[in-house]
Amino acid sequence: MVDAFIKKAPQPMAFICNGGIAASSLVLRQCEDEWTEVVQTNLTGTFHCLQSMASPLFAQGGGSIVVIGSHAGSHGSAGQAAYAASKAGLIGLVKTAAQEWGPQNVRVNLVLPGWHQTGLSEAAMPDDHSWPDHALRRPPAIEEVARTIVHMAQLKDMSGQIWNCDSRDL
Repeated sequence: MVDAFIKKAPQPMAFICNGGIAASSLVLRQCEDEWTEVVQTNLTGTFHCLQSMASPLFAQGGGSIVVIGSHAGSHGSAGQAAYAASKAGLIGLVKTAAQEWGPQNVRVNLVLPGWHQTGLSEAAMPDDHSWPDHALRRPPAIEEVARTIVHMAQLKDMSGQIWNCDSRDL
C-alpha cells in the first residue's frame, strides 16, 4: 500500500492511517475470535502501517502521520470492549512512535473524530438524535473533522498529541 502510494506521490509529506472494525458484545459475552479480529485489525494493523510509513518519511527527512482513533479509546463504550481496547492501545502506540521518530522529524499524532453516521457506527447511533453528553448537543460535521486532520498533518511543531474533534470531554 505504501509503495503504491509513493509511486504516485514521490514525496509524501503526510500519511493518514484510518481503518477499523467493531464487534458489538458485552465483555462477558465477547468471543475470543471476535476480540482477536478487532484488536488485530485496529491496533496491530495500525502498528504495521506505522512501520511501513516510517521508512519513506525518514528517507525524505521527515513528515507527518495522523492516526484516526476513537473517543471510545479514552472512555470505553458499553458493548464495545474489543473496539474500545484496540482504540485505547492507539494512544500508547502513537505517543511511543512520536517519541522514537521525533529525532528524524517524523510527527505522529492521533485524532478522535467523534461519532458520524457510517456503516460501522449506525447501529450504535442515537435514534432520537439527542446528544446529551456533547457540549454542543450534536456531533461534529465530518467536513470539519477532515479539515482538522489536514491541518494537523501540516503542523510542523506538534507530535505525540491527541486531538479530540468532538464536543465531548476526553
